[in-house]
Amino acid sequence: MQPRNMSMSGVVDLAAVKAAQEAKAKAEQARAQAAREGGAGAISPADLVIDVDEAGFERDVLQRSAEVPVVIDFWAEWCQPCKQLSPVLERLAVEYNGRFLLAKIDVDANQMLMQQFGIQGIPAVFAVVAGQALPLFQGAAGEAQIRQTLDQLVQVAEQRFGLTGLVVDAEAEPGGAQPAPERPAGPYDALLEAAVQALDSGDLSGAVQAYKNVLSEDPGNEEAKLGLAQAELLQRVQGVDPQQVRREAAEKPADVQAQIAAADLDLVGGHVEDAFGRLIETVGRTVGDDRDTVRMRLLELFEVVGPEDPRVIAARRALARALF
Repeated sequence: MQPRNMSMSGVVDLAAVKAAQEAKAKAEQARAQAAREGGAGAISPADLVIDVDEAGFERDVLQRSAEVPVVIDFWAEWCQPCKQLSPVLERLAVEYNGRFLLAKIDVDANQMLMQQFGIQGIPAVFAVVAGQALPLFQGAAGEAQIRQTLDQLVQVAEQRFGLTGLVVDAEAEPGGAQPAPERPAGPYDALLEAAVQALDSGDLSGAVQAYKNVLSEDPGNEEAKLGLAQAELLQRVQGVDPQQVRREAAEKPADVQAQIAAADLDLVGGHVEDAFGRLIETVGRTVGDDRDTVRMRLLELFEVVGPEDPRVIAARRALARALF
């Protein structure tokens, strides 16, 4: 996914990972509590797929996206690929049990929305998370690809925004099954929680080790990769003299380590573009091992911010130009 306007704003500090974890935990608790209270505030499976027009877009998509990811299916009656894709999305919306809401928009009746999203052809599928639009895919797609994209969307919504979706009352429909049981704890939840607690207490070495323990068993664990990148960044800047670091960087523009140290401080201070720009410029004026050292640090900082952040996407393009 290449999201629009999804960003890690503000200062990266000891609460960065903890805040995301707490948001996710609170949302999960609210979801579970609503289910225990007999589906208070729950919706029926039939309500997971809605038709949306221009008049109701703000209410039905933008406002709802603050509580659940909204997937938008742009379609038209004459579009044959749409007739193949739409039923798959509708079925998956029910199967995902409230993890996302499917909004169907007829482009013939809603030309303005089609233009606003910059759609050149249909079917086209977007998502809106916390008011921010993300292009998912355009044209026909296989179910395996669709599932992978939806899984990524759900993960982003949970980890960055604490959105775990809607509570669905399966008994609202005749013959409905019992509500799905709460998600069991994952095999690495205890280690991830230990890492968050270590961050909270200022034990950066403990947090780094806890994240590494997860990654040794599950190298693809996105939560652990993000947490490790942030914990290692905080570990590097702990105890440094910011004024000295910035003075050395200004006095020694060709000193690779001085520029790397300053970039770390830039990022911790929330100056994401400055950090990326500093290292990209350094890549452009270095060669050999020095260039590779700077490039690797830049890639580590990309992990801290998140690969889907538009600033990371822009910086990757700039890095490619600097390298080639």
